Amino acid sequence: MLDFTHSRRSFLRSCAVGVAGLLVSGTVSHSEGLLAATGLPGPEDPEVPNEEVARILKGLFGDRPIKRGHVSLDMPAVAEDGRVVPVIIESDLPMSKEQYVKDVHLIVDHNPDAHLAAFHLTPALGQVSISTRIKMKRTTWVRAILETSTGEVWAAYAHVNVSLNGCG
Repeated sequence: MLDFTHSRRSFLRSCAVGVAGLLVSGTVSHSEGLLAATGLPGPEDPEVPNEEVARILKGLFGDRPIKRGHVSLDMPAVAEDGRVVPVIIESDLPMSKEQYVKDVHLIVDHNPDAHLAAFHLTPALGQVSISTRIKMKRTTWVRAILETSTGEVWAAYAHVNVSLNGCG
């Protein structure tokens, strides 16, 4: 008769040590790789990549500072098919008659038409929650930028790797 108890314990111990090693090394983490990196305010904000995006930002917001915060941009870190990339934009800003999010702009830096979408909102909406799908030509930064009725501008950024080109 074979003794499977010893080999089963050895196998489980080896698996536990392997998983612990992966967790410590950072190869596997809680949500790494599932959503695009949105980061914190600071030097990791994406640079303006070209004159077209600079012109769009200047035309929409003038010289007002674009601050990071109050916006959540959820996208996959890797879009396997650039023809259909899910996007969820949400905000914790108030939606009252006195102060509300009046515009949400979605800018995809290296798309043929970088200013991909503009949503015009009213306080009657109650909260900012937009779910859509977009086309992306290539790996690039995506910018979700909100403008409030008081003139404040808030943003979130996501870097998305595109495996299959979605634009013609």
